[in-house]
Amino acid sequence: MTTFLEVVFWISFGLIFFTHLGYPAVLWVLVALGRGHGSGRVRPPTQAFPGAATEESERPELPLVSVIVAAYDEEEVIASKVGNARQLDYPEELVEVIVASDGSSDGTVAAAEAAGADLVLDLLREGKAAAQDAAVARARGEILVFSDANSAWEPDALRELIEPFGDPRVSYVCGQVTFTGPDGGNLEGAYWAWEMKVRRLESDLAGVTAGNGAIYAVRRSSYIPLGATGSHDLSFPAAFARHGELSLYRPEARATEQVVPSLEGELKRKRRMMVGLWDILIGERLADLRGYGVAYGFEMFSHRLLRYATPLLHLFLFVANALLLGDGTFYVVTFALQVLFVVTGLLGRWIPFLPFRIARYYLMTTTSIALGLWDRARQGSPGTWEKAEGTR
Repeated sequence: MTTFLEVVFWISFGLIFFTHLGYPAVLWVLVALGRGHGSGRVRPPTQAFPGAATEESERPELPLVSVIVAAYDEEEVIASKVGNARQLDYPEELVEVIVASDGSSDGTVAAAEAAGADLVLDLLREGKAAAQDAAVARARGEILVFSDANSAWEPDALRELIEPFGDPRVSYVCGQVTFTGPDGGNLEGAYWAWEMKVRRLESDLAGVTAGNGAIYAVRRSSYIPLGATGSHDLSFPAAFARHGELSLYRPEARATEQVVPSLEGELKRKRRMMVGLWDILIGERLADLRGYGVAYGFEMFSHRLLRYATPLLHLFLFVANALLLGDGTFYVVTFALQVLFVVTGLLGRWIPFLPFRIARYYLMTTTSIALGLWDRARQGSPGTWEKAEGTR
């Protein structure tokens, strides 16, 4: 029995350590060894979009893009978002701005129309994915560009975002999002700074395993309508990988968003997101690694499946450690360290010292995964979405 418990202890500890620290290190080594994209890397940034200018011509032939913003009760920021899209460094006649209002009960529709959106859809409330699908059905662009209503893009972000589509293997590109504003103890901005570094390595190896809602684009011919629980961020990179298509990270395409001003608010946001996660993992076969190439399958297992299994791994680690307390001083120390970490995280609400804040952020974000599964089991699949409080 002791041997079995020791195996559970060390496997749980090893997998938790690997997904958070070991995986990025292995990615760095593989990329440094030139193991990216199998038969060859994506065209370098200087390669233009197909049909772009050559030495014989003067002006690049850029594609028509549709900038799609799905919005729910975004009266406060939607005009600013439309204005931001209009001010991007891209030919105005090649930018179509579409706002899809998912049953907004405020003045979102009127504000978007007044701000000059090319098309405003006043839809019944059926969820974000349904609103995006409705917008795509009316869009004219060769490249479909998506953004949150509260995201602000830098002027050159659109040009940078679509540049990788010059490679016909590329179907999805996400940009870099930076979170601004007072965090109120929420370390989401710091987490995303680290996450962007990991995604850059993934992009260089086999493609990203997830994007972000602030700034991303999809090739029109690759777009897949999703169900109510679908998420472009998770569903698209995995689905495209199954067809041998690439999903890349473009750090030069930059956007900013307001951070959720409290960790409690962040926990609520992540908990809502995690409710639909389980439908994506099972229903869309995200967890079935057989459909991916070796490198991308390694990424999915390490960055997604292990990450989402972290609450269960922590539970295994804690229980096995508790049952091993009589087997020596080592297990007494490791158990005490686990208890100390939890206590540190709980005290982080009142003690602003950085180690306490880190422990609290990790504790609450890891808990959100388990809470999302609990909500899914009790309430079923989510049909709607909410905006995060304090980010507008």
